[in-house]
Amino acid sequence: MFNDGTEKMLNLYFHATPNSMKVAVLLQELELPFDVSPVDIFKGEQHTPEFRAVNPNGKVPAMVDGDVTIFDSHAILLYLAEKHGKFLPGELKNKAVMLSWLQFVATGLSPFSGQAIHFLHYAPEDIPYAKNRYVKELERHYAVLDHRLGQARYLAGDEYTIADMALWGWAASAGYVFGQKGLGDYPNVTRFMDEVTKRPAVQRALDMKAKHTFKAELDTETRRAMFPQNETVAA
Repeated sequence: MFNDGTEKMLNLYFHATPNSMKVAVLLQELELPFDVSPVDIFKGEQHTPEFRAVNPNGKVPAMVDGDVTIFDSHAILLYLAEKHGKFLPGELKNKAVMLSWLQFVATGLSPFSGQAIHFLHYAPEDIPYAKNRYVKELERHYAVLDHRLGQARYLAGDEYTIADMALWGWAASAGYVFGQKGLGDYPNVTRFMDEVTKRPAVQRALDMKAKHTFKAELDTETRRAMFPQNETVAA
């Protein structure tokens, strides 16, 4: 399953998740050659010793770039952007704006999206309080983003940056929370998504995603793989 990195120096450990797609978009924007090592998290491949040697936290994405090993999607975004000098504002003042929105996605939109999806689709029992808590907070985050994108073309202003790639990764799955209306309540986010999705690099990332097939069934094996901490150990 895992490429040994001999064909190309850069290797992306990937599942078709929002966090993995952020990195895939940046790699395509940078036009870098890279290998893909699929990690089927529904089958528990993220828990193998081979992958834990790459990411001790057992999460995708992770990346090996020559003698550099790095995990967490935003760490990878920052590493690649700094290494190649692209998609980061040059002036410190503008970079501060970009970092603020990048972290807004990292500490707000990302975890609340994940928790909303969990309690709507994966939780073994219906917990109305949890669903209301995370969906309402996710709505609040999108309202903040919608206001920002009503003021500026991109999150950092006029310049397309890794903060926008981070937002695109999660906003592309908004329908999984909001259903058929999707991002309809957020016209400025919708405008942003329409523009970014049309970028050739984003289309290449989507094509890359389509080439990989992962398990989709939410069965006992998947629950054990995705949420091992929830497993009850018999006394």
